[in-house]
Amino acid sequence: MLMNAAKQGHAQETRVHWIAKLFGSRDETALPLYQAIVAEARAPHWYEAGAVPDSIDGRFDMVATILSLVLLRLEGDPAGAAPSASLTERFVEDMDGQLREIGIGDVVVGKHIGKMMGMLGGRLGAYRDALARGDLGSALIRNLYRGTAPDAGALGHVRESLLAFRDGLSAMPAAAVIEGALP
Repeated sequence: MLMNAAKQGHAQETRVHWIAKLFGSRDETALPLYQAIVAEARAPHWYEAGAVPDSIDGRFDMVATILSLVLLRLEGDPAGAAPSASLTERFVEDMDGQLREIGIGDVVVGKHIGKMMGMLGGRLGAYRDALARGDLGSALIRNLYRGTAPDAGALGHVRESLLAFRDGLSAMPAAAVIEGALP
């Protein structure tokens, strides 16, 4: 009898959680950080001096690059696990909305989101490895420029700007990063 009551209580709690999610009662803690990441990724210098293509793909690649560096910063801190998960959920929600805005239908949105998450995961690994090796340039050509190298000045601008961004993140307390304060 007590076991049934416990199961019923858990089932009701689960239903309440899902209903709250459906009607917009969600964790908003990652919103300021995600907005700061998008603002950084939209900074004109990436597209002008850095020659990142100013296109849907180029803007996605820039958001994914900045997001990757922030996630890499947070993964090294015990306080960063939950915010990283919320931040990734924000990214998925944003990409879902962007896809729908450009006319991608319900039937294939999930496939596109899965592909984007795979691309983000690939970038996380590529940038983690590249930063450990001290060679961010080849990872940028493959992931940010999609295999077509820009001129050396543009690549140098992006590489140096991202390294400065990474260093600025490293110097900040995780709590400040989580609140959306980016260097």
